[in-house]
Amino acid sequence: MKIYIDLIMILNFFIDFILLLSVSLILKRNIKITRIMLGAFIGGISILLLFFNVNNLSLFILKVFISLVMILTTFGYRNLKYTLINMLYLYLSSIILGGFLYLLNLQFSYKHIGIIFYNNGLSINFIFLIIFSPVILYIYIKQTKNLRYNYSNYYNIELYIKNKKYKYTAYMDSGNVLVDNLTNKPVILIDKRKVLFDTKGFRLIPYSGVTGINMIKVIKVNKMIMNSKEYNNILLGIMDRIDLDGVDVILNRKLMEE
Repeated sequence: MKIYIDLIMILNFFIDFILLLSVSLILKRNIKITRIMLGAFIGGISILLLFFNVNNLSLFILKVFISLVMILTTFGYRNLKYTLINMLYLYLSSIILGGFLYLLNLQFSYKHIGIIFYNNGLSINFIFLIIFSPVILYIYIKQTKNLRYNYSNYYNIELYIKNKKYKYTAYMDSGNVLVDNLTNKPVILIDKRKVLFDTKGFRLIPYSGVTGINMIKVIKVNKMIMNSKEYNNILLGIMDRIDLDGVDVILNRKLMEE
């Protein structure tokens, strides 16, 4: 079996480059491409370790050491936490990419009868890796950024209504600036399926929606607790439905302005 060292090193350099680039983009490190290339070059030549006769433990320690050198070369050293976070995201990106490639290889290179798998003579080739590795990591980076943005706006809140406490998961929506014109109080919104309390004594106030001007029920809230801070001058509007993952209540942007 022929092994082309130059192709293996090029492929390893390419994979390490997009992994380090992914870390830089996800963590917003703003690192120059030349430093990323230098770190990837160190990772690329590390493939030569596979041709030395070392045991698994020694090989593992060497790989960890090389990944540390790659991280320090690319991102430098500021403090231990900074370095460990960079290494963590390098390994997470490697796991995501490796898992996808393994799955694809399993799907296309093997047939199975029940739970018995056997090789069908196909394999993921060099060109395939070069094309699909950036695509896989691009999807991973995009989803990671979306998760970080969205879930940073999630809050656990406590609503006190008619002297009873109710716990909800809330989302800070910058688009919600609804204010009751009569009392000048900001209105937070709740999915009516999550209403566990009596809504007697509600008022109707107008709001502008995608279908034009509509009316929404609002009730008085005694207080709301969010991040150990108490909010008193708010109203609770009852919506038909909130289509956000795990969200019961949509907060009002004016609460953050306070």
